[in-house]
Amino acid sequence: MAKNKYFFPFIMITSLFFMWGFVHNLDPILIPHLKRSFSLNNLQSSLVDSSVFIAYLLMAIPAGILVKNYGYKSGIITGLLLFAVGSFLFIPAADTGQYLFFLGALFIIACGLTILETVANPYVSLLGDPETATRRLNFAQSFNGLAASIAPIIGARLILTEGSSDEELNAMNESARQLSLAAEASSVKTPYLILGGIILAIALIFYFIRLPEIEQNEEQGESKNVFHALRHKHLSWAVAAQFFYVGAQVCIFSFFILYAVEVAQIDKVVAADYLGWGCGLAFMLGRFIGVFFMRFISSERLLAIYSVLCILLCFPAIFMQGYIAIYSVIGIAFFMSIMFPTIFSLGIKGLGKDTEYGSSLIVMAIVGGAVLPLIFGYIADQSGSLQFGHVVSLFCFVIVLAFALKGHKIVKNEIYNG
Repeated sequence: MAKNKYFFPFIMITSLFFMWGFVHNLDPILIPHLKRSFSLNNLQSSLVDSSVFIAYLLMAIPAGILVKNYGYKSGIITGLLLFAVGSFLFIPAADTGQYLFFLGALFIIACGLTILETVANPYVSLLGDPETATRRLNFAQSFNGLAASIAPIIGARLILTEGSSDEELNAMNESARQLSLAAEASSVKTPYLILGGIILAIALIFYFIRLPEIEQNEEQGESKNVFHALRHKHLSWAVAAQFFYVGAQVCIFSFFILYAVEVAQIDKVVAADYLGWGCGLAFMLGRFIGVFFMRFISSERLLAIYSVLCILLCFPAIFMQGYIAIYSVIGIAFFMSIMFPTIFSLGIKGLGKDTEYGSSLIVMAIVGGAVLPLIFGYIADQSGSLQFGHVVSLFCFVIVLAFALKGHKIVKNEIYNG
């Protein structure tokens, strides 16, 4: 009976994983697109990621307070409305031709996504048997991976339109050149208008459906504040691991098109296909296969194995050329696929009344996606090669490995002694 009660809500919550996965995976398309339109270097173009992921730092705690005071459903609707507003703002951003306006629109979208992730990740974990929480969250996150395979393919064909070649642009005077690049920049209007409309429709559905309220275990006491939650040592480790994991994921996906063009001298649209059919599909399959393996292997052990494999694959990604380098990065996408939901689920395990604050902290750690790509871009600019930027990815996976081996362990009675 409980399974039937949770089935439709689980489907609707899972649709949110797909939608935020879709919009996140348009960012790797936006980076080369806006880089060309506004003549940016690697560091400047990485501000696309920074404008998105800084929202996770600023909004995660308010999102947790919103959920704690008004419930999961209110959080979902608020997040979806911000998501839609940010999408619609791409239209005036393209009309004004201002890079900062694009960054502002992305920030508002990300504020909505922060609330959605603060709600959806713990809600899915709690929506059923605690013993299968990690598997359930990995399954829901698999649709995030499905979006990662579809979004770059669709986005490349709708957004990566080059009206004039580089030779033609160089032959133009400055005024004509700016007009041509502004026309290219406006190709984002239709995709984001459609996306905003879909998100509004989903918000309307959530307004009318009934979501079951999740009851927490009362015996563990009342959560006092976010710092109280941090006294869980495994939560602190999870926050650190998530910071570095998300940083690695954003570096790998967001710079993939520019990386593939550099190491294999292929066209940007072809590189986007490798991002979608290669990295995106690998990411999705990695999660589904990971869910299967978790029937036989503990989630923390599988996380450790996958972390080691990601570390090993970073070496050909940094030092090899051509398609070997590309396939190495695709391999990393496969093995890093289970990291976010597994870190999240292990991090909020046993938090009791601290679950909302713990969830907010782990979501806040997504700010790693704002910080580490800047370091990646700086290394790439200074070294003259995007490949050396993957030293950042390598370091990140070492931190995830440490969490899998030691940091995930719960210290009993660590919270309520004082």
